[in-house]
Amino acid sequence: MVLCKIPWSVMINQINEDFGFYQKALALRQQRQEVLATNIANSDTPNYKARDIDFASALSQAMDEPRRLPDTQLTLTSARHIPAQAHSTGPADELYRVPTQPSLDGNTVDMNVERVQFADNAMRYQSDLSVLSQRIKTLMLAMQR
Repeated sequence: MVLCKIPWSVMINQINEDFGFYQKALALRQQRQEVLATNIANSDTPNYKARDIDFASALSQAMDEPRRLPDTQLTLTSARHIPAQAHSTGPADELYRVPTQPSLDGNTVDMNVERVQFADNAMRYQSDLSVLSQRIKTLMLAMQR
């Protein structure tokens, strides 16, 4: 039996990267759930345009961007200082959904589509949580040995 020693720093970095992926994925799923719920809530609002998030591209973009510090605003201690702020990237861009059958009042919400997307996103959110929970349990078991 051959044991391989992996430095703790490498292992911690890998765990941090793995959890970072799940953190971003769950945040995007939660944001998408809010957008879909807003669509459903506005199904009878005249001229309301249904929106959605392209989850795959938003997650890809979130994983590619460098880690950022939280929003920061500098305190001015002199009138000659230049005001400055640092902003982190915001939530994923919301796109308008192209209606299959627009209504006469200009509302583009199709309740059948919204319900299916809402249920699908909720199922995927729960699935992501289950996978993350299992990974944590596996790590805990490995650390106990």
